[in-house]
Amino acid sequence: MPIYPVINKKTGEKQELNLTVAKYEEWREDNPDWDKDWNAGVGGKMYGLPKTEDGFKEVMSKVQAAHPKSNLSRYT
Repeated sequence: MPIYPVINKKTGEKQELNLTVAKYEEWREDNPDWDKDWNAGVGGKMYGLPKTEDGFKEVMSKVQAAHPKSNLSRYT
């Protein structure tokens, strides 16, 4: 079941609701002073570059060997 971070537009109070989509839509209709808190849990954070798995590196090194003129060194 999804978790919905919500904020009261008048008071600034915050809550997290654990509801189905249908129940959340019903709750929103019954509580017009509340809205989704778009600042909470909008996206994840990533620090640095993602690490490439060894299996992918192996495949790319085989592609590099088969195509020596291509520049795939950043993947191997």
